[in-house]
Parts: sequence; structure tokens; C-alpha cells
Amino acid sequence: MMEIKTVVLRYMKMKLLHPFKTSVGVEQDKDFILVEVKSADGQSGFGESVASISPLFHEETVQTNWHMLSDYLIPLLLKSDIQHPDDVTKMFDHFRGNYNAKAAIEGAVWDLYAKKQNMSLATALGGTKKQIEVGVSVGIQETEAKLLKKVEGYLERGFKRIKVKVMPERDLDILQAIRGEFPDIQLMADANCAYTLADIEHLRKFDEFGLTMIEQPLAHGDIVDHAQLQANIETPICLDESIHSAEDVRKSIELGSTKIINLKIGRVGGLTESKKIHDLCVQHNIPLWCGGMLEAGVGRAHNIAITSLPGFTLPGDTAPSAHYWDEDIILPEVTMNDGLIDVPTTPGIGFDLNWDKVEECMVHSRVFHRG
Repeated sequence: MMEIKTVVLRYMKMKLLHPFKTSVGVEQDKDFILVEVKSADGQSGFGESVASISPLFHEETVQTNWHMLSDYLIPLLLKSDIQHPDDVTKMFDHFRGNYNAKAAIEGAVWDLYAKKQNMSLATALGGTKKQIEVGVSVGIQETEAKLLKKVEGYLERGFKRIKVKVMPERDLDILQAIRGEFPDIQLMADANCAYTLADIEHLRKFDEFGLTMIEQPLAHGDIVDHAQLQANIETPICLDESIHSAEDVRKSIELGSTKIINLKIGRVGGLTESKKIHDLCVQHNIPLWCGGMLEAGVGRAHNIAITSLPGFTLPGDTAPSAHYWDEDIILPEVTMNDGLIDVPTTPGIGFDLNWDKVEECMVHSRVFHRG
């Protein structure tokens, strides 16, 4: 039995090392909520929200997450006793949507649970890998020369896969330039919903570049039109923004809408649902990888843990801390060696909080007590 006695929300703001541009906007800073759950014996578990400050990637924002956590999820958690983190998912199920908010606090409970079991979070989830492969996401650059220089730098650092953001009128030329310089690398394109079915003939031209996948080319909630597109192109479609649950994955597979799944813990409501999606993809031989949402250290640690499951066969977006931050909020920071990140073996997420950095980046906080 886990009795949560206290929950602490910390509103955080961290400066990105470099602006990150996609087809939906540019991010200069990362606002997020650091969630801490404390049990009666004083142990703490940590989670991190992944929503952005504006509802561009999806409808949730940092402010709506704060509202949902403060007014609904935390009060319910503090009056409940749970045996396992799976109970948290069931407890929150009657609240519609709000996946990022649910995942943030559920992830903290998973961390606490693993610590109480004296096992790593990866082991608690069923992970088997000792290391995970790392890819990198490259935002839209001002010039082709800058893009190629960035790609070259990432390859020299050992990243196993390059994902490049594309959008109409900034796609074929980009892919052609990269393939011209780096003909043999594992390359994928991320469209962030920038196209429609009217672009089928255009998207068919992507086939000549031998891409590992094109990620979410059509509308964010769609699984029907993607099936029609996949039937007309050779490049495997990877769904991202369309996937919020194992049921979405099941329907997408049955319709033929996708050949690869990008799993984001925050987008599907937490680690319990992530495990269900993993198991379903393994059952249907659908390759899986873990996407990134510009997470700070705690969210990055959760991504490492889920990626340790055997069905994650493609390099994910869990780049090392130094790729995004001058200093992270965890100790030690996430590091990479030849495109590989070690999976922590110590209890919980396997990292300590860098409390000086947490205090520096914290805008405000709120404490909730049981009873």
C-alpha cells in the first residue's frame, strides 16, 4: 500500500540553448511543471509535465496542466490509497483527456513505487536493455548550409538517426541536400501535421530519399486519411499526434494507417498506457520509438526507462542533457557515448535532483497535504 501524504507542484522555466523551430512554431524557453509526490516515510517520486506554454502541438498547456493537477488529480490522489501505479491510471480514467497532466503525476508515482521496491524504474516497467540508442531531432534552419552543418555535427557526435523537421516548400530540397551529403544515414522526416490528402503526389516524391519514416504528415487526430496516404506511398508512415491510447494504436494498425509508432509518455497519459501500447506493437510487429518533447532531466529519465523495453527497436529522441540545457535539473546529467545512453540501475529514475538548479528555475510552487 502506498499512501501519498504530500504533493508539491513547481512551475519551472528553463532557457533552451538554441531556439527549436517546427511547422507549428518556435520555442525559446521551456515552461513545465515538476511534480513531487511524498509518502509517509519521507520518500519522494518525481514526474514532469510536457505541455507547452501555448496550445500548438495539442490542446493542453502548462496552465491547463496546473489547473487539472491542482483542482482534480491531486485531491483525488490524496484521498486514495493505491497498491500499484496502474491504480492511478484507473483512478483518473473518468476525467476526459488531459493526458499530459495525468502523465506528470502518474510518472511521479511510478518513480516512488520503484524506489519503494528498491528497483530501477526501467526494471519496474519490464525493461531489459542496458543501453538505448539515441537519435536527434533537427528543427527547421534558416539556410541549407546551416542545416547540413548541424547534421554533420550530430553525426560526428555519434547520433544513430537524424530526424529533420519539414513543411510545405521546405521539404524536398532539404531531404535532397541531406541525402546528397549523407547518402547512407538513417534519416526520417517529421511533418507535424503540415500536409493534407491533396498533397499525395507531392508526398510520393519523398519515396526517392529512402527515409526510415515520415512522421505525422496529416492532421493531428487523424487515422483514416493516413490509411489512404500510406496505401499510395512507399515511405512508412509513423503516427505521433494521432495516438493517445492503446485503442488508437489498435485502430491505426487495423486500418493500415501506420507502420511505425512514436510513443510519447505525456501524450498517452502515462507509463501504464505506454506499456500497453508497447505490448500491442510487439504483438503486431510494429516498430516503436520514444519521441521527445524538449524534456528536462526528470522527463528525460522517464523516457530512458520506457525505451529500455524490448519493443523500442528504433533510436528515440532522448538526446543528452547538454543538447538542450547549459545545466540540467538532475545529477548526474544524461550523457551519451557513441550514440548510446546507459539505462540507470539505481532505484527509481536513477538520478538525483539538482536542487540549486531547481530553485534557480522555479517561478512558483504549491504544496498539497493529505487530509
